[in-house]
Amino acid sequence: MMTLELQPWRKVEAGNAAQPAINWPGKKVMEFMIRSGKIAVAAATFVAVLGLAVAPARAQNPVYKIVPVSSSIKFNVKASVALVGSFDKWEATLTFPSPDVESGVLDVEIQAASVNTGSGMKDGKLKGKDFFNVTQNPTITFHSTKIVQTGPTTFEVDGDFTIRGVTKPEKLVLTLTGKGTGSGEIKGSMAFDRKDYGMNSNIPFIKIADHVEVDVDLKATRTSGPPLVYKQ
Repeated sequence: MMTLELQPWRKVEAGNAAQPAINWPGKKVMEFMIRSGKIAVAAATFVAVLGLAVAPARAQNPVYKIVPVSSSIKFNVKASVALVGSFDKWEATLTFPSPDVESGVLDVEIQAASVNTGSGMKDGKLKGKDFFNVTQNPTITFHSTKIVQTGPTTFEVDGDFTIRGVTKPEKLVLTLTGKGTGSGEIKGSMAFDRKDYGMNSNIPFIKIADHVEVDVDLKATRTSGPPLVYKQ
């Protein structure tokens, strides 16, 4: 690492201005380049060397990958006829600006039209304007705003939930398995009132409750960076 040695202030003839005398490795070479007219090269060399000397090393952060093929997002609603389904197309990311587990940010984006209840009639109704309204609002999203570790392997995740173009704060309650191994499973649930998001109708001949439960089962693997740090 380059060391800059600052000497006491002294007077110089040009303008009688007070300047510091600075000694550093390579100074004589730099002065030679300046005398030779290679001022641009000298300046670039100085900036490059100084940058190497003072630029702080970037701390590597944990990077996790969530694999949809072995994960799932499902929902269920109490109804006069069973209404349980899942989504076939979605993506999720889990990012950490630091090794602190509570610094994490969870983002989920679901393709609403990929809803699958096993019934074409139910799927068609859920995709329509009375429910997901997929033509106008093709995605359902969750973006976490706060993660709190509530126990050795349990977490509460506050976030912004958006469906039908309406965004409201909701909470995911999660449990982690595989803690400290570099790979694990995140399972949990979130509940919301469908009428808060403008879904006020029923499916023909099916009476639906207002309370909707969403269950997530995410498989995550650390692909790089240090292990996460948990509360003890």
